Amino acid sequence: MRIRKVRKRDGRTVEFERDKIVNAIHKAAIAVKREDRDLADKLAREVVDTLERKFKGRIPSVEDIQDVVEKVLIKSGHAKIAKAYIVYRKKREEIRKAKAVYGIYDELKLSVNAIKVLEKRYLRRDENRRIIETPIEMFQRVARTIAKPDGGYGGDVRKTEIEFYKLMTRLEFLPNSPTLMNAGTRLGQLSACFVLPVEDSMESIFEAVKNAALIHQSGGGTGFSFSRLRPKGDVVMSTGGIASGPVSFMRVFNVATEVIKQGGKRRGANMGILRVDHPDIIEFITAKERENFLRNFNISVGITDKFMNAVKKNRKYSLINPRTKRVVKRLPARKVFDLIVTMAWKNGEPGLIFLDTINRKNPTPELGMIEATNPCGEVPLLPYESCNLGSINLSKMVNDGKIDWEKLEKAVRLGVHFLDNVIDANKYPLPEIEKATKDNRKIGLGVMGFADLLIKLRIPYNSEKAIKTAEKVMKFIQVKSKEKSEELAKEREVFPNFDKSIYHGKRKLRNATTTAIAPTGSISIIANCSSGIEPIFAISYIRHAIETELIEINPLFEEIAREEGFYSEELMREIAKNGSIQNIKEIPRRIRRVFVTALDIEPEWHVRMQAAFQKYVDNSISKTINFPHDATPEDIEKAFMLAYELGCKGITVYRYGSREEQVLTITCPVCEI
Repeated sequence: MRIRKVRKRDGRTVEFERDKIVNAIHKAAIAVKREDRDLADKLAREVVDTLERKFKGRIPSVEDIQDVVEKVLIKSGHAKIAKAYIVYRKKREEIRKAKAVYGIYDELKLSVNAIKVLEKRYLRRDENRRIIETPIEMFQRVARTIAKPDGGYGGDVRKTEIEFYKLMTRLEFLPNSPTLMNAGTRLGQLSACFVLPVEDSMESIFEAVKNAALIHQSGGGTGFSFSRLRPKGDVVMSTGGIASGPVSFMRVFNVATEVIKQGGKRRGANMGILRVDHPDIIEFITAKERENFLRNFNISVGITDKFMNAVKKNRKYSLINPRTKRVVKRLPARKVFDLIVTMAWKNGEPGLIFLDTINRKNPTPELGMIEATNPCGEVPLLPYESCNLGSINLSKMVNDGKIDWEKLEKAVRLGVHFLDNVIDANKYPLPEIEKATKDNRKIGLGVMGFADLLIKLRIPYNSEKAIKTAEKVMKFIQVKSKEKSEELAKEREVFPNFDKSIYHGKRKLRNATTTAIAPTGSISIIANCSSGIEPIFAISYIRHAIETELIEINPLFEEIAREEGFYSEELMREIAKNGSIQNIKEIPRRIRRVFVTALDIEPEWHVRMQAAFQKYVDNSISKTINFPHDATPEDIEKAFMLAYELGCKGITVYRYGSREEQVLTITCPVCEI
């Protein structure tokens, strides 16, 4: 009697699939250098025959089937394959036990770290803080909510819901965190990024503080330019008093952020920007010399072309009072630039935002100059604009060692559709934000898993081939995203400010921007892929996130190590001492070349990779230019100059170990979760 059903561990009965047995045996065989698919097929037939004899008239469980696989492998004389299968089975059991700690039922076979993050931040809870949804139900909630706007445009809502659901559950695309958290909930705030105006009045400053608090409470982050505030020591006409300057008011924003967690789930994040020609620029540059000062701010200096030219020519430049528009002082540009470099070398801040480069690419120049970005710098925005982000998982876009362009195109088209719908499905924290967002309909479709894609293609990150691959992939995404936006414009009309945009008279688009590269910190953990366009940080490391520590071991390295036959527990322990494999001679050089980590790579390659993506990105890019601990200020300066010359819109650097607290650290022991 044929086996037709199998009982899952949760008690459900599902269809029996022989191919799953074949695949499991084949994976075990590969681990011991036996890549014979026919052998796996033959052994699977023996397993099925045994099951049909043993469970005649009964339904076997998953555990029953795995027991039979072990016995058949041993009986058939394949002890090595059996051992590999048993090790894999034991590992899966440990993972299930680790997931059980969080009380989450997981049909998607997500990683333990993904379950940790979902449990901590994303899955819905009742009034007693008990989790009341599974990961699958979360994706159903999001897909259902984001598909609804299709009904207003005459679309098939159910069809779209299924497409969005499949795209997310296959982990081929994930939206920004607030969409996963809040879609289909009472809060309903779906955007990650906001920029709020700060004008030179007490009313405007504290209105911005209030609005930022509302945004942080709803799950978003905020960016501000403080460049319009009068400098420290300037006169306050209404009271006859003396102004305290931008940095003092930033402290007010910082304290407000400290007491509010974003949506009750994550700490608020801010970007503070001050133009390099503001009279208080020196105080701003050195503001974060003390490690915990303005801890809820990333800070960046707004750099102008005029300033950079003065640096190159070793000339002085003018500081201008924003209240009077008069020159109040002249400083040696070179010395100011050196101070920025020194502070960035000390602790990674400030970063640079190249304002003129940004505004040369401003899609709606008639609406005004862009002065600020979101907290991570990847989205330059006008006052009150928000941007909705989502990322395609490039590690899922490789098939048989080649990029699957057809699959990537489908993901791009669905991603643009999804993000455009988010704009309509969103519940905005302020009416001004709703108007500014809907008037321009900016979206930011980006990528994650780029380092994984390179590894699967066997391309070193620090190579010309990797740079060319980056340009080819992002150009493809840019072109296809614009094509989809053009289609949506025909179906749904262009964005309202279209006639004030650079596209007017050229091509009709639904969205003023379509692309941005976000850092994808949490969503890349859910997708189990490398973050954004970053190289892998280490083969083994500790990630500090959400008030916990997550132990990471690169799964692609483990897979290749087993396939190539050099995997061992001893080797894993050695690698974990410093996260890199470059000095481990027993690993083939071609493998070491592919598995370069962030600190193995010269900073120049980091900058060049950012610039390669920037060529085909409307908004900007969140990327860290990593430096080893022994890097010099001169190394930082070279990276700043190169980023400017190559057309990057901004740059953030970090010298490993230059802060007491950092998000990623290398771990010594190998830890099993």
